[in-house]
Amino acid sequence: MLSFLVRHSLPLMFVMALLGFLLPDVSLALFPFLPYVLLSLMTLTMLGIKQSSLLKEMRQARVWGYALFHSFGLMSVSYALATVLYADVNLTVAMVAVAATGSLFGTPAIVRALGFDMMAAMAMTIASTLLLPVAIYVLLMLLKADAISLDMQSYFQRLMVFILGPMLLSFVLHAVVPRVLLGNLLQKISPYTILLVFAFPFGLIGPFRFLWDQNPMQAYYYLMIGMLLLATFFTLTYVLYSRRGDEALVAAITSGNRNVLLTYSIAGALLGPAFLPLAGAIQAPTYFLPMLTKWLVKRRKQKCSDE
Repeated sequence: MLSFLVRHSLPLMFVMALLGFLLPDVSLALFPFLPYVLLSLMTLTMLGIKQSSLLKEMRQARVWGYALFHSFGLMSVSYALATVLYADVNLTVAMVAVAATGSLFGTPAIVRALGFDMMAAMAMTIASTLLLPVAIYVLLMLLKADAISLDMQSYFQRLMVFILGPMLLSFVLHAVVPRVLLGNLLQKISPYTILLVFAFPFGLIGPFRFLWDQNPMQAYYYLMIGMLLLATFFTLTYVLYSRRGDEALVAAITSGNRNVLLTYSIAGALLGPAFLPLAGAIQAPTYFLPMLTKWLVKRRKQKCSDE
């Protein structure tokens, strides 16, 4: 059963978003537990990575160039889209906040499921997360200058718990546990880490369902906005990195995955009433992107074999 779930993990993540929409009460009940799922996912992912190699990857200028584009470049694009759509202030803040958000911690597991370089995705994820508080501060300063009060203590606590903690644990275990024993253990566990990602589309879509119950037309509008944002993020990033082979798809899928849970934990109500419904609206499109990427990979391989 587990092997079946792993083998079909990409479409099943999309199915979990649909199930969360159909079961909003269960979705909201799961929501408070998502940070614990996030920690487990990050820890298991980090254990499978040699920390010296990760730190070496983090020192690459291209990683931070990507992170700047992921945050500030796409924030500018999102603001332009909001202006074109005549979005109100609350929706504009929500749209730009989604763009400011770092990549989902489950991204490396998704990238691994697609057969790409997990190390590059992890470095991009961490870099974009480290820029998150700066990006959110800039957003609030420009759009809600009267309400800047970021919970930086909470952010740094979460930074320690979700990133530095797993990195330190991985470093210690790789130094203490015999390499063969640890390698065998990780080989058995690592394929199943992607199953933890199932909790996010299911647990985050609840607010969108309640918006749909109260105002279906507004919910459809938010869904359209979410699809437009993610399609723009994915396409622009892919075009920007198109000359770098597989890295183009890694960067594109990383830009489409947004850790809206962490962003909400930092800025909370300052992001306005539109943020959580929009965060829910992007769940199904977010988990459609890996399936699209897998199709693009097959198409590219087929094209290469035909040539």
